[in-house]
Amino acid sequence: MIQYPYQGKGYEFYRDNPTEYPRDFLQSLFRSMLRIRRVELEVERRYPEDQMKTPIHLVIGQEAACVGSAAALRPTDLVYCGHRTHGVYLAKGGDLKAMIAEFFCKSTGCVGSRGGSMHLLDKSVGMAGTSAIVAGAVPITAGMALAAQLLKKDTVCMVVLGDAATEEGATSESLNFAALKKLPMIFFCENNFYSVQSPLKFRQPEGVEIHRRSSGFGMRGVCVDGNNVLDVHQVTKEAVDRARRGDGPTFIEVRTYRCRAHGGAGDDSATGYRDPKEVEAWIPHCPVEMMSNFLVKNNLMTLAERSRMEEEIGREIQEAFAFAQASPEPSEEDAMTHIYQN
Repeated sequence: MIQYPYQGKGYEFYRDNPTEYPRDFLQSLFRSMLRIRRVELEVERRYPEDQMKTPIHLVIGQEAACVGSAAALRPTDLVYCGHRTHGVYLAKGGDLKAMIAEFFCKSTGCVGSRGGSMHLLDKSVGMAGTSAIVAGAVPITAGMALAAQLLKKDTVCMVVLGDAATEEGATSESLNFAALKKLPMIFFCENNFYSVQSPLKFRQPEGVEIHRRSSGFGMRGVCVDGNNVLDVHQVTKEAVDRARRGDGPTFIEVRTYRCRAHGGAGDDSATGYRDPKEVEAWIPHCPVEMMSNFLVKNNLMTLAERSRMEEEIGREIQEAFAFAQASPEPSEEDAMTHIYQN
């Protein structure tokens, strides 16, 4: 039998009774995941048209990690992440029209066509920055957490990193510094078991559990099913509460799965780095459909309500693409904006 990486346990294994959550809150989590999925599918469908002049890194399969964590944060809390930005940006409240316009390199993009998919930004909702450098956002987040602490701001700073980023020295140094200073910070590791096309087993010793590394720095580390949005939300909320109390940082490992290629549209399993059957084996653990089935089964959402969500989201996406395509190109006069020199 082929052995695949860890697969989530699903909705039979809640830390708490999920029906204790308000119905509106549960539906909002589902709608946010569904919205991210539909946006990603439309981006993927249109990407071969070669109108979006930016590399893309789809988050299909990892929606619960983005949504569950963001739902535990305030708009004033800051989030930084790496190159797989779309889900984090939208879950934190980033403007969809501005995101799609950025993909088309238009002046109305969220960074004015300067960043593309890998450098999304929306300070109005606390989407504070991104870095395409592996682990590049980690020390930046530690610095912002230190600033919040020194300024006595009630702000929590979270960095979203991948399993490969834990192999970088910048992460180890930041873990040590954050623990030493008891920074109001969360290290949120989306472990999808691959770095580009390198499986985790080829990069880290067998049996190593990423979240346990934080204990070597005296930091609390937890691991959770990254496809169960409520479990992700619960552990993130606990970490946020600890940070606000002044009890220091938390390292959260969420185990999830990237269903598409590392970059671009479609699945690249045919190149040989992973068995296509492995991707198929993760389909029953789809975070969007698991949550949908759970809500319907427990009379917390009807199929008609889901259909209305689908229609509303579909219209929003088409409006966003129309806005992006109709937006003006960057002007020559704007080329030097935000450029500084001594």
